[in-house]
Amino acid sequence: MAEQTKIKELDQVIVRFSGDSGDGMQLAGNIFSTISATVGNDICTFPDYPADIRAPQGVLTGVSGFQVHIGADKVLTPGDACDVLVAMNPAALKTQCKYCKPTGAIIIDSDSFTAKDLEKAEFKTDDPIAELGIKNDIISCPISSMCVESLKDSGLDNKSMLRCKNMLALGIVCWIFDRDLKLAEGMIRAKFAKKPEIAEANIKVLNDGYNFGHNTHASISHTYRIESKGEKAKGLYMDINGNKATAYGLMAAAEKAGLKLFLGSYPITPATDILHELAKHKSMGVITMQAEDEIAGCASAVGAAYAGALACTSTSGPGVCLKSEAINLAVITELPLVIINVQRGGPSTGLPTKSEQTDLLQALFGRNGESPLPVIAATSPTDCFDAAYNACKIAVEHMTPIVLLTDAFIANGSAAWKLPDINEYAAITPNFVTPAMAEGWTPYMRNPESGARYWAVPGTPGFMHRIGGLEKSNATGAISTAPDNHELMVKLRAEKVDRIADSIPNVEVYGAEDADLLIVGFGGTYGHLREAADELIKQGKKVAHAHFTYINPLPRNAAEVLTRYKKVVVAEQNLGQFAAFLRMKIDGFNPYQYNEVKGQPFTVSNLVEAFTKIMEE
Repeated sequence: MAEQTKIKELDQVIVRFSGDSGDGMQLAGNIFSTISATVGNDICTFPDYPADIRAPQGVLTGVSGFQVHIGADKVLTPGDACDVLVAMNPAALKTQCKYCKPTGAIIIDSDSFTAKDLEKAEFKTDDPIAELGIKNDIISCPISSMCVESLKDSGLDNKSMLRCKNMLALGIVCWIFDRDLKLAEGMIRAKFAKKPEIAEANIKVLNDGYNFGHNTHASISHTYRIESKGEKAKGLYMDINGNKATAYGLMAAAEKAGLKLFLGSYPITPATDILHELAKHKSMGVITMQAEDEIAGCASAVGAAYAGALACTSTSGPGVCLKSEAINLAVITELPLVIINVQRGGPSTGLPTKSEQTDLLQALFGRNGESPLPVIAATSPTDCFDAAYNACKIAVEHMTPIVLLTDAFIANGSAAWKLPDINEYAAITPNFVTPAMAEGWTPYMRNPESGARYWAVPGTPGFMHRIGGLEKSNATGAISTAPDNHELMVKLRAEKVDRIADSIPNVEVYGAEDADLLIVGFGGTYGHLREAADELIKQGKKVAHAHFTYINPLPRNAAEVLTRYKKVVVAEQNLGQFAAFLRMKIDGFNPYQYNEVKGQPFTVSNLVEAFTKIMEE
């Protein structure tokens, strides 16, 4: 009889699942993170998968990873390094061991460490642990053979049995962290609802993995529990990723505005899931169109905006290049259009499954002519909902295309999200014409408060009109090449965007008012920069953090905040695009910069080290 294992309580833990792209690491990680969120832990996840559609089995370029940070209290990042690493083959061990803490444990499938497997992973010896200099505790488990033995009476073929090995690894991890398998079983049955025999096979293997840990203690003398701390706001919670939250935010905005939601899109990593999610909701009046290319996707959305819909188009950086002409059409016709750019590594096809912030200047200036439009950036997976909602509000109230920047990190990452009460969100009031305007109305008659032209949906009696890509007369709406009129229209369009600053919140400062260093960022780096600020504050340093969601126009207090501090560092995942924009907009502003372009999220430890050096200069 096995000795009773002791349970230790932890405040937080980081687990990373890794293996071949076909090993189901993303599914195992998602199930583990959802179980943790369901029992009240806070979570932040980071799926890290290769660009290859399916690399040869066992090679270094085909490794797929999924990291989840679980906390008793609020967590903001997926963590720098993991406490437990699951490495399903030598390639996973070789590429992922650097992400494991020196004190962490590594679970390996010993069946996958044959001479052939080691050769594929480019090991030079038959001892990969020694070759890599790994000092961690190794939990060696014959996962593949155990999986086959577990399912020998299932009627499945050998290949199908081996596909369940991710669940055996998950079972071991669930034992280590004292997780209830009933929640996982429910998720597996939902995942394989149309293949119940596959669902039951995965559930059996999951339980066998858990029992393996329990009966052998899996080389660990303690299991661990992460108890939730503090009171969470009451309500319904779900584990949501950024792309799904973006889709929900668009739907909520359409509902609030009383408009049909239209998405014209073309599949592109990592934005495609927005199209997939919205396509599920025809019952809510959502219209999706998978166009033949990026140009058609955006052009169809411009047409939908003209017809009176809440029009959106989703893509990543390469798609924005192709959409730019149609976006410019929305600029000059002054139609509401939400352009969602889920940023990825570039240039060209670059690093399609990795994350960067390198499209900021493209969003701000990547069109011909004077073509200003507002730009906002979501800060986390859950914030994608609010950012999408607010982008729609700006678009339809100010009659402008708007760029919503997310990135692969927050689009694919997930967090526990409290379902919001839509009644608590600000009203969205489209800038429609009114019947009283019919006499003497022209297409570029403007709202005196916002400077936005009024929206006349085709078919509205008394408001027949034409708009298009050629410059129009401000007075009549007819085509005009008059120099003074063109300059006037350019200035009116720019002024309209500038006035949006009157309706957006000020940028908030976290930390000391008299800080020696202000850390500045935008978009998806929020969690890492906030954790770095917190760590420096714990060390007794006077640090503050200001994070920007609204980039163009900047909040009204931006200049005052950024010039208040002795030292300011702008940290971003590019070579300094936001810093350059701030220099352009704020006289005399010359910040320090911290830049990485690695396709990976920041690490908090590197940020703390870099910011400390700046403070000590």
